[in-house]
Amino acid sequence: MSIEEKIKEQIKNNSILLYMKGSPYEPKCGFSAKTVQALIDCGAEFSYVDILDNQEIRQTLPNISDWPTFPQLFVSGELIGGCDIITEMHEAGELQTIIEEVSSE
Repeated sequence: MSIEEKIKEQIKNNSILLYMKGSPYEPKCGFSAKTVQALIDCGAEFSYVDILDNQEIRQTLPNISDWPTFPQLFVSGELIGGCDIITEMHEAGELQTIIEEVSSE
């Protein structure tokens, strides 16, 4: 399986997936920490991939998602965005709505 196929499989098989630096318990950058906190605030159960431990994913994902920076949040196979977008959506209540829709499926 190529790295592209592996990434696409991860996105497909996880309803909420965060590509981040570090882990939710030990984020290795402020943007990842802020994104994790927004998800936790919404009660989201999510999977994650530490891109610092997965250099191939770190190098390949931006080409697949057409998004240059990390973290990257995928919900139901769609890229939602990075830290700034997630923070704005959280503050507006939109992230909560998306999380609840996915959780009820």
